[in-house]
Amino acid sequence: MAANVPLLESDDVLEFGEEDEPKGRFKHPMVVLFHVGFRSAALVVYMLCGWFDVSFIGSFVTTILLLSIDFWTVKNITGRILVGLRWWNFIDEKGQSHWVFEARKGRVSSTEARIFWTALVVFPVLWGVMLLVAVVTLKIRWFVLDCIALSLNCSNLWGFVRCKAGGSETSVTDSVKNMASSLMRQQMLANMASMFTRSPPNAGGSNSNV
Repeated sequence: MAANVPLLESDDVLEFGEEDEPKGRFKHPMVVLFHVGFRSAALVVYMLCGWFDVSFIGSFVTTILLLSIDFWTVKNITGRILVGLRWWNFIDEKGQSHWVFEARKGRVSSTEARIFWTALVVFPVLWGVMLLVAVVTLKIRWFVLDCIALSLNCSNLWGFVRCKAGGSETSVTDSVKNMASSLMRQQMLANMASMFTRSPPNAGGSNSNV
């Protein structure tokens, strides 16, 4: 059972459009670069490896590494610094899962906030397009990678939207959805591992003794 444990008062929630720092000014240029850089690099590596004859395992590992770095960076660093939002999950001593959505009210750069939300929304759409292309072209291996990328990007988008909305107690339906999503990711990873470790069949079958 998942439940939200608010750490901040509801008055501290940032509303959409409240960012009022002077326009056109970057307070944290390096943070903005990291926010856009890792997810852009993951997409560029994916597209280049798809266009050119590159080892799938190498491109898969590189893309997953960049996506993982981006997920952690956005979730724990850039969201907190650029827009004052952070979400996370923990398991209590009773084994129950709790989702926490934090929002800090304060002056943030409107330019940085706009870049943050634009990147957060645009990249899931781009990965969705990549997923559709993989389905149409019947590239099953790339389809698995697209699903993982889309899952990571949508998770951050969902988490920060909940932070902006103030968060609420997670319902039973949300718990079922989270469980189903976790099972789907585990199944995809298991299928992927089976794909790479499956031994090729013998060409001539078993040899008979003379």
